[in-house]
Amino acid sequence: MNKTKRIICLILSTVMLFGCSTKMESDTQQKKSGGTGDPIEIGVTFDSFVIERWERDRDIFVTTAKDLGAEVNVQNANGDVNKQKDQIKYFIEKGVDAIVVVAVDSNALAGEVREAKARNIPVIAYDRLIRNAGADLYISFDNEMVGYYMAKALLTSLSGKGRILKINGPAKDNNVSLVNKGFDETMAGRNIYVADVFYASEWNGEEAFNYLEENPTLADSVDGVMCGNDSLAGQAVRYYSVKRRAGEVAVVGQDADLDACQRVVEGTQTMTVYKPIEKLAKSAAECAVKLALGEEIDTADTIEDGRYDVPYVKIDPIAVTRDNIDEEIIDSGFHQREEVYLTGN
Repeated sequence: MNKTKRIICLILSTVMLFGCSTKMESDTQQKKSGGTGDPIEIGVTFDSFVIERWERDRDIFVTTAKDLGAEVNVQNANGDVNKQKDQIKYFIEKGVDAIVVVAVDSNALAGEVREAKARNIPVIAYDRLIRNAGADLYISFDNEMVGYYMAKALLTSLSGKGRILKINGPAKDNNVSLVNKGFDETMAGRNIYVADVFYASEWNGEEAFNYLEENPTLADSVDGVMCGNDSLAGQAVRYYSVKRRAGEVAVVGQDADLDACQRVVEGTQTMTVYKPIEKLAKSAAECAVKLALGEEIDTADTIEDGRYDVPYVKIDPIAVTRDNIDEEIIDSGFHQREEVYLTGN
C-alpha cells in the first residue's frame, strides 16, 4: 500500500470511530418528532431536596443526560402535590420529550401521567411508583429487599427476639408499603413483637423525635427501631442518646447518608441500606433519552401499579454494617474515609 492510500485509510478509520462514539449523542440531538435539530428536552420534577440523597440523584441525572446530548429542566415541588401536578402540566404544555417524576404522593398523579401519555410524552416513575397511572417505566431499587435487610439486621442484633418500633415515612409514599412488605414477610413467625407503628409526614425527622419523646414508656421498652430512612434513624439515635442508651437499642435505616455512616462506625446505628444512586440516576437518564427517541427499554421485570403492569428496572440495594462499610461505602467513593471516620483513621 502506498503512502497516499495509507493516509486515506487512516482518515476513514478515524471518521468511522468518531461516528460510532457520537451516535447516541447525535441521535439525541434530533427530536423523535421529526428531526428538527432541536435537542431532546427532559422534564424532571422532584418531591423535594429535604432528604440528602436527592441532590445527588439530580446532579448525576443531569450530567448523564447532558453527556448524551439532552437538556434537562429540573423542578422542585417542595413536598406539595398540587405544585407537582402543575409542574407536570407545565412540562406537557411545553412539549418536552420525556417526563421523570419523583412523586410527592404515589396515589395522586395518575391523571397527569395519563394526560402526558395522551400527548405521546413518555413518563418515568423515578424511585417511587405512581399508582394506577400506567407509567412507561418504573426505575427504582428493590424496596422489598430493603425491608428484608432491615429485618435481618434487627434479627441478628436482637438474637431473634424482642420488642421493636417501626418509624416510617409518609404512607402516601408507595416505597413505604414495599419496604414494610419485605420487612414483615421476613419477620413473620419470629419472636419479634412490633409495639407500635408511626408515620412521619413528609419524612420529617423532628416528628419522629417528638413521637419518641412524647411516648417515653413505649420508647424505653423496646430493643430496636426500624426507621424508614436515615433521617428518621438519626432522630431515634438522638432520643436514645439523651437517655444514655445510644448503641443499646438497635436502630436501622436506609440511604447511607453521611451522618448515618458515621453512626454505623460509632456503633449507635446498627445498619443502613446503601442504594447505589449513581447507578440508578445514570440508568434513569439513559432510559429517559431512549424513551424520548421512541426506543424500547430492555427489561423483563414488571410491577403492578394497581391497574397496569409497568415495565420495571430494578436495582439491588446493599446492607451496610461496620463490617463492610469500608468496602461498600468508602472504596466505592460514595463517602470519603475522613468524612465517615471523622479522624481520617
